[in-house]
Amino acid sequence: MFDEQAILNELAFKAVRSSGAGGQHVNKTASKVELTFDLLNSKVLSEAQKELLKANLKTRLTKDSVLIIQCGESRSQFRNKAIVIQRFLELLKVNLVEDKARILTKIPKAVIKKRLVNKRKNSEKKANRKPPEMD
Repeated sequence: MFDEQAILNELAFKAVRSSGAGGQHVNKTASKVELTFDLLNSKVLSEAQKELLKANLKTRLTKDSVLIIQCGESRSQFRNKAIVIQRFLELLKVNLVEDKARILTKIPKAVIKKRLVNKRKNSEKKANRKPPEMD
């Protein structure tokens, strides 16, 4: 698929101040980690893989085809970096899998017959709910 160690060298990390609880210490530390990955300039991925990722991740990419993932779950910058790397690798693995082409199959005659019988029963059930006609 792709070399994980080589692709990790292409990532850029930036630590920013995290929101949320943390007391006075939160104003001094940058524990939130932001990962950026330039998809078009990647040397690890093939052109076919880049196109597949560009199609699958089009809602998550910037105009310049840069993927940005953030993590501020933990108060530890090191832990947030590990989480964001794990998310990135999982995202690539999931989106690099091509869907298998569906093979059309013929609907069995027994299934068609069963559906029509059920429709007829349902129709009769509803017709019986109507009040009888008086002549």
